[in-house]
Amino acid sequence: MRTSLTPEFWRQSALLLVIAMAVTFVLSAALDALVLRAQQRRAARRPSGPGTNGRAGAARTAPRRPERTVMRTPVKS
Repeated sequence: MRTSLTPEFWRQSALLLVIAMAVTFVLSAALDALVLRAQQRRAARRPSGPGTNGRAGAARTAPRRPERTVMRTPVKS
């Protein structure tokens, strides 16, 4: 037996769609705020006193070799 979709059904569907969109928007805004707050706290805890240059793990890495200057000859075509 087939039933037709009544205007009440469409009103309820539209209402549920609007509610779902509102919940999604609010949750995404709240989660974005939490992530931003966590990033700001993490940035505030980083040591920035004398002797630090902002490079994470610089003391643990091997010293870098000085870069060599490469002489290139122009190509004539």
